[in-house]
This record gives sequence, C-alpha cells and structure tokens, in this order.
Amino acid sequence: MKYFDSILLALHGITANKLRSALTMLGIVIGVGAVIALMSIGEGAQALITDRIQGIGTNLIMVLPGQATTQGVRAGAGTAVLILDDALALNDPILAPDVTLVAPSSQSGAPIVAGPINTRSTVVGVTPEYQFVRNWEVMEGDFVLPSHVDSRALVAVLGSDVATTLFGGINPIDQFIKIQGIQFRVIGVLQRRGGTGFGQADDVVMIPLTTLQSRLQRQRERAGANRIANINVMVADPEKIEDAKEQISEILRERHRVLPGSEDFQVVSQEDMLATLSSVTMVMTLFLGAIAGISLLVGGIGIMNIMLVTVTERTREIGIRKAIGAKKKDILLQFIIESATMSLTGAIVGYFLGLGLSNVLNGVELSPGSTLRTVVTPGISLLALGVAVGIGLFFGIYPAKRAADMDPIQALHYD
Repeated sequence: MKYFDSILLALHGITANKLRSALTMLGIVIGVGAVIALMSIGEGAQALITDRIQGIGTNLIMVLPGQATTQGVRAGAGTAVLILDDALALNDPILAPDVTLVAPSSQSGAPIVAGPINTRSTVVGVTPEYQFVRNWEVMEGDFVLPSHVDSRALVAVLGSDVATTLFGGINPIDQFIKIQGIQFRVIGVLQRRGGTGFGQADDVVMIPLTTLQSRLQRQRERAGANRIANINVMVADPEKIEDAKEQISEILRERHRVLPGSEDFQVVSQEDMLATLSSVTMVMTLFLGAIAGISLLVGGIGIMNIMLVTVTERTREIGIRKAIGAKKKDILLQFIIESATMSLTGAIVGYFLGLGLSNVLNGVELSPGSTLRTVVTPGISLLALGVAVGIGLFFGIYPAKRAADMDPIQALHYD
C-alpha cells in the first residue's frame, strides 16, 4: 500500500469521530502549550540576567570576602573581611598594570524619610570611581565627589524610584532626607535603568563610603570602620580580565598572608557571574519544562487509550482489508500514521496556544519596577513539537501492532 493511501485512511479514521479525536488531542495541546509557556519564562529570566550583567560592563571584576561556595557553604565567610586598604592596594600600577579603576563599596538596608513620606531602600556607600566602574549616569545634579568622601559629608544621590517615591514631581536636588534618623542633603538623581538587582536597581540611595562606615554602620569587628562589602575593579581591556584577576589575587594573598588555594576572598568577573547564574536559570528552565512535560505524557496515554478503542471498533474493517490482500506492515503503518497525525495536529495547536500565552505574559508587572520577560526560542519550539510527535508515535505503536497482528478470520467473525 502506498504511503499516500495510508495517510488518507488515517485522516478518514480521525475525522470519522471529530469530537473524540479533538478531546484526545486536547492533552497534547495543553502539554505543548504549557511546555512552551513555562520554558519561555525560564529563557526570559536567563536573557534578563544576561542583559543586567552585561549592562554593567564586560570589563568588571568583583572582589568579595570569603571563599567560594561549596555545597551551599561558603568557607571562611564568618571571619573573612575586606578593608579599605585592600582596595587602595589594588591601585598599584606596577603590581596591577591591567587595573584601571578601583571602587570599594558597602551597603545596608535602611528606612528613608522625606517629610511625611517614608520608604525602605538599599543604601550604598561609594567612592567617586563607583559611577564609572558600574556605568551609572546622573540625570540631575552631581555624583559623590572626592571632597564628600574626605569630609564624610552627609550628602546622598537618589535612584530614580526613590526620588519619585519621596518627592513625586518635585525636584529633589538640595532637598533633605533622613536615613536612620540622620539628615542628608540630596545632591543628585541617577538615570533610570529599569529592573532590579545586579547593581542596576533604581531603588537605591548612594552616599559617601566613609559616611556609611562612620555614621550608619556600627561595626565592632577587628577590621573596624574600614570594613567594606566588596571591591569593584574596572579593567581597561576585556581581553586582560584573567590577567587582572591573577594580579588582584596575588596582591590580596600577600596582604592577607594566605597561600594559593586557601584564599579568604573571591575574585570573580562578569563572565564568571554570568556562567553561574546561567547554569541556575537553565536548571530552572528544564525543571519547568519537565513539569509541563507531564501533561504531554498524559496526552500520550490518552492517545494510546483511544487508539486501542479505535482498533477494537474497526476489527471487522481490519479483517476485510487483510482478506483482500493488505499486508501486516500496511495495517501497522495506517494506525501509526493516525496516532502521529493526531499528535502532530495537537502539537501545532498547542504551539500557537503556548506562543499566545508567552506574548500575554511578557511584560506583566510582578512588582513595582520589575516585569516578567518571556522568550520563545526556535530550540524550545522544536523540542516541544518533536517530543509531542515522538510521544504520539511511541504510544501509537502498541495499538498499531495489536491491529497488525490480528488474525483475519477471527477479525471477520468479530461482532
């Protein structure tokens, strides 16, 4: 029997019971739609993280206290510290020739008050270099100046969200806010970046690092008021990132008197952060896809169930076809094509359903300043469609084989 004839017979079998076929395909439709919608959320999260990190710059290195995380535990995190002198030591053009700018910083969550309005934000202690190392732009006013750091001035630069929350449409420059009850003068407003996290949050207040250490933080550790949370380092040439990391590590190992392999600090580049976070989001994407894939499995079981019913109902037809010369492979092919056609049709409908859901979810606001992003890649589409058709073939084999193995005499006598 020609393949074309098998396809026509399969289509006739499907259209003979339109409602039953549609309900059978529903499981595949829902499964494919769920796979595409959920995996697009995971892909969107990964793309968002990539954009956030690359937006800071590909030539950024961060130095953090404590050793690298191992099985959820960061060794030395409780006692390891970075101090301001560590950051100053990295400005050595001889020992660290590939380092361009060094910007130590520290941060603390604190209540922010302006008149009757109050909010809570992240207060970051910075130096003037921080603006350039982290690619911040000032929309109005000035950034933190060297004189502010030297004098421990009570001045603040507001993120756009904080400025809007506290002052609305009023120009906040030279207005006063209170941070932990201490009055600060607003000297600048940062350009809006959108989103949150990874140094790009608009919900932030920046003040001189020395002011944060002396007025807002109450540290009593051995590092005293010089303790900082991290050191941001800019490298002139992104191709020199690895060289700069080794130079930084060598300087800090000497200062902290530690041997290679037992460092009480971490030196990570944007590429390192991106690789780590991408692996996490990839696992999340696969997990979401696996959950949605359960629907596909249920849909495949539904196809097998209906195909078994179809084989039973068409027993006499199978007997007649075999009696007039149809071969075993012809019967097998007919029912496999019928199963695959239902699966493929359901997959196509499910694809457009998932695509529609992804478009609807894209841009949904999860919280102020944070929106959901979805990305449907060709890989996701091909995976969902391929798995759906594969499931249809897999679950259609047994009913098709059962039909092909029928004895024509018994089939003809079936009532």
